[in-house]
Amino acid sequence: MPQLTANDLKTRGIAAIEAALAQDTEAIVSVRGNDRYVVMDLAHYHYLRECELEAALAQTRADLAAGRFREDTPEAHVASLLADQ
Repeated sequence: MPQLTANDLKTRGIAAIEAALAQDTEAIVSVRGNDRYVVMDLAHYHYLRECELEAALAQTRADLAAGRFREDTPEAHVASLLADQ
């Protein structure tokens, strides 16, 4: 994965990001030698978000199939949440 420094961003701006993303779908930005951020193009971000949502949906379906759920009224659900605090 390409590396960018905060100084790269300061001096070259978007051109530094574009150059890094030409090599890979993501690039790490380091600040004072420590990896701090990841940059990616918006299409890749949307793809990752879709993957997260698909994984959450699969987990929900598995929970339903295994009977790991309960049916409550909204009031009973809120009351159980407050009781768990």
